[in-house]
Amino acid sequence: MCGICGFLTKREISPAQLKRMNDTMYHRGPDDHGEEIYPWKGGYSLGLAQRRLSILDLSPLGHQPMHAPDRSVSVVYNGEIYNFRELKKELSDYPFKSNCDTEVILAAYLKWGVSCVERFNGMFAIALADRRQERFYLIRDRIGKKPLYYWAEEGHLVFASELKPILACPDFSKTIRKDVLSRYLYQQYINAPDTVFEKVYKLEPGAVLTWENGRIFTRKYWDIKNVYHKMSENPVTDYGEAKEQLKRLLQKSVASRMIADVELGTFLSGGYDSSLMTAIAQEQSEKPVKTFSIGFHEKRYNEAGYAKRVADCLGTDHTEAYISEKEMFELVESIPRYFDEPMADSSQIPTMLVSALARKKVTVALSGDGGDEFFCGYNVYEKVAQAQKLDWTGGMLNGLLTLPGLKQIHAADRLPFKVRVIAQNRNKESKTQFGAGNYVLRAQKMVAQKEGNLPCCYETESSYGVENWQVRRMLLDMDTYLPGDILCKVDRASMKYSLESRCPILDTDVMEYSFRIPHAFKFYQGEKKHILKDIAYEYIPKELLDRPKVGFGVPLDQWLRGPLKEQLLSYSDSGFLKEQGLFDAEYVREMIRAYLLTGDGGAGSGANYSGLVWSFFVFQQWYAEVFAPTGRAPMSSPDALALG
Repeated sequence: MCGICGFLTKREISPAQLKRMNDTMYHRGPDDHGEEIYPWKGGYSLGLAQRRLSILDLSPLGHQPMHAPDRSVSVVYNGEIYNFRELKKELSDYPFKSNCDTEVILAAYLKWGVSCVERFNGMFAIALADRRQERFYLIRDRIGKKPLYYWAEEGHLVFASELKPILACPDFSKTIRKDVLSRYLYQQYINAPDTVFEKVYKLEPGAVLTWENGRIFTRKYWDIKNVYHKMSENPVTDYGEAKEQLKRLLQKSVASRMIADVELGTFLSGGYDSSLMTAIAQEQSEKPVKTFSIGFHEKRYNEAGYAKRVADCLGTDHTEAYISEKEMFELVESIPRYFDEPMADSSQIPTMLVSALARKKVTVALSGDGGDEFFCGYNVYEKVAQAQKLDWTGGMLNGLLTLPGLKQIHAADRLPFKVRVIAQNRNKESKTQFGAGNYVLRAQKMVAQKEGNLPCCYETESSYGVENWQVRRMLLDMDTYLPGDILCKVDRASMKYSLESRCPILDTDVMEYSFRIPHAFKFYQGEKKHILKDIAYEYIPKELLDRPKVGFGVPLDQWLRGPLKEQLLSYSDSGFLKEQGLFDAEYVREMIRAYLLTGDGGAGSGANYSGLVWSFFVFQQWYAEVFAPTGRAPMSSPDALALG
């Protein structure tokens, strides 16, 4: 685990500047660093740099950039190739000097070319330079566990694990993409390939970027919808067989992720996914596995007691810490510093806290990420199934409501909220993303640019070619929410503390096999994640696990209407917004005022829009950080004084 950055350019970037770029990611790799610059064909210069968090082969032999024996191929890399030992046996003719997986990447490329990536099972962001063919590659893992940004402009390429090195690169112009703002406000994150800056992109999961003679080509070597259709053509129709094979694959996946030359543990929330991963890890360990959970004094958010009972049942070496609201609040200021882009999933805060707790004792932690998306775990999937059953009726009702007489008296506004949502859900490209239409409308109205914006929802659903709405939404979440929000959140939160997070459920074999498992084995008689739960019950009594899903909670309304109120008002100051030129100054100002003044949840008051307000707050906080000091909003504004 580490951070990488570098460039291919004709512009002048000195070794000292490359080192400054690399050092912005010190937290990702405090154990070692390397920066090298080489001449390249056509007057270009190649720069490669890495910050290392030592996990495998802690010796200097794992230093990067790493080169082939004849220096014809060079690589910097972030992540873990979990099957590197098996691959190494196939590459026995290569003169290996280390026991690390980085050298296996070099050997695999020399033997199989860039298609070697299809043999890698792991999480990775790879930058590889081939001087023989004068080609340069950026490669990202299948599901997007490891981040990889690039700035491309007129033959000039700069890449990095985070945006910080790109921001520190000479001549980079911080021009914000206005067309992504309304989608960000609604979704609370920015999904690949988009970023908040013009001419800067995230390499999509499962993609290879090729740079040759100043031109860039990208292709997907692993694509969710294609893999889903290929694997689902050969379903495992026997439930017992499916369950046993899935269990074996999970055991193998956990075992491969327990390979480390440093201390390892697990995140344990007490839910099904983290508990099952912990149980399998404990099954394969000769000593108690270190487990970590955090608790909250607010009972409705607190799962620490459940995690403790699971830990006692499994016999782990458990550490828990109860977190105060003050401790959570103190991390708000650090969000833009470690998340690079505006990212408003508030569970990032407790994720940082549990990462900080774990890092005191371990360098690697296993998580249960991916279980909800691949095995139908989110509560929204139940609503999606209900919506599909009611869709025909909703279409009929919508047709009636558009009749001139009923439309004129705004009859739709008088319907119950749930009925209105079903009736108005008519866009075939976003059928599973139904919700409060007012949220979409407000997100659109909040931005200054009114035309040419990305739609708030992902209007891509027909491309999945799936009739079952639950399956379609799961595939969409695998393409968007999982890599864009969940994995991004865990990566930044854990790497803030130089902690590596590994996700056994996101193993290549597990993901692909999940597509062979019939959906009825996942969503069985209204029970979500049925087959995964069935495996968990073999390790842990049902009564310890069977409870409503809680998740991390953050008191956003209390913060925004309390200690963050003055800051929120300054960010929505009309004069500042007009100067900033990104948001509709008058609309945002009035919306924020309504939100702050009305706490009863009244319809149309603004009181129900804490998600949008938090997205706006996080964006402005990020803006102040990135564009400081000129971009910082006034902390004492006329609007703030007027509101009192």
